Amino acid sequence: MRRVYAIADNIFSPIAENTKDNFIAAANSKTAIKKHSNSDIFSTPFFASLLGKIEVHNGFSRFESVCISSIENALKPIENLLNKSETIFILSSTKGNVELIENGNYTKADISLFNSAKKVANKFSLNNQPIVVSNACISGVLAINIAQQLLANGSYKHAVICGADVLSKFVISGFHALGAASSEICKPFDKNRAGINLGECAATIVLSTEEKLNTFPKKIEVGKGFTTNDSNHISGPSRTGAELAFAIQKTISENQIAIDEISFVNAHGTATLFNDEMEAKAFNLSGIAQVPTNSTKAITGHTLGAAGVVESILSIHSLLENKILPSTNFSELGTTVPVNVNAQYISSEKSVALKTASGFGGCNAVTFFKIA
Repeated sequence: MRRVYAIADNIFSPIAENTKDNFIAAANSKTAIKKHSNSDIFSTPFFASLLGKIEVHNGFSRFESVCISSIENALKPIENLLNKSETIFILSSTKGNVELIENGNYTKADISLFNSAKKVANKFSLNNQPIVVSNACISGVLAINIAQQLLANGSYKHAVICGADVLSKFVISGFHALGAASSEICKPFDKNRAGINLGECAATIVLSTEEKLNTFPKKIEVGKGFTTNDSNHISGPSRTGAELAFAIQKTISENQIAIDEISFVNAHGTATLFNDEMEAKAFNLSGIAQVPTNSTKAITGHTLGAAGVVESILSIHSLLENKILPSTNFSELGTTVPVNVNAQYISSEKSVALKTASGFGGCNAVTFFKIA
């Protein structure tokens, strides 16, 4: 099996259109989440991270345009070096062009995620048939895992993975109807957590088996990740955490990771009562509860199909900087079992980062990155 490396990336968010400034914001607990009053989107004020007015590319939707902007930024240093016939494009999204349905002026093709993926891929002359990953909130991590496996087994040499979602009345109303939305900036793992804040974002990570294309100051290897499904409930996670714990244990054992090598765990950490409790139980069952743990949801909001990609990129740059990002807005642990929630921007010389994600339908995904 070939080794797979992360070689370039981009985060296109309300904070900034580049990874560096997004990482600095996370390090300094500078959030993009604000209180918004927009009756066209939701009837009452709500907290979210919104992109606002962006450049909409000719012939593309707003959703497709944020994907294009992020991919352009990620590919700038390497686009002429990629053999595009050996490159796979993977789109991670949970909603795609769903906002077009609200306008009433759309075709079936307009709201097809695969059609959006083909349009975006063609924009960059990525002519291999793209892959769409739309598996609730694990989509971004799952997309990275799929890409890693395709590159490791020699199917392709490079992968361009873009995770993106934009918000609409349909999306915001849905999460409020579930009682999952917070009326303040979210507080992952905190005793006073009250739910999520949604966020808009596009993020792109480029993987390759050719380490010579690396644009980072150090080599970052992407390991083999695992997924599980507990099928507990259409919107509620497992009550035991055993299924996420199994994915964590498989990732650790299959990649021969020693727990004391792990610098930190970047959790899904949505700040809902059930998710954070489930993750805390999973971390205890898998033996990593003592590892410093963070969630960056209070910075970016929950960016849905982009979340796993955004948070993986922030984790990679934490390793590159020998740092652990703070879990912003955390004050006092609010889970029934212990978790080592990191609330400060601190140093770490350890070489491995673990990334977890969980989503509706009981899906769970884990991946990891290490300094090679």
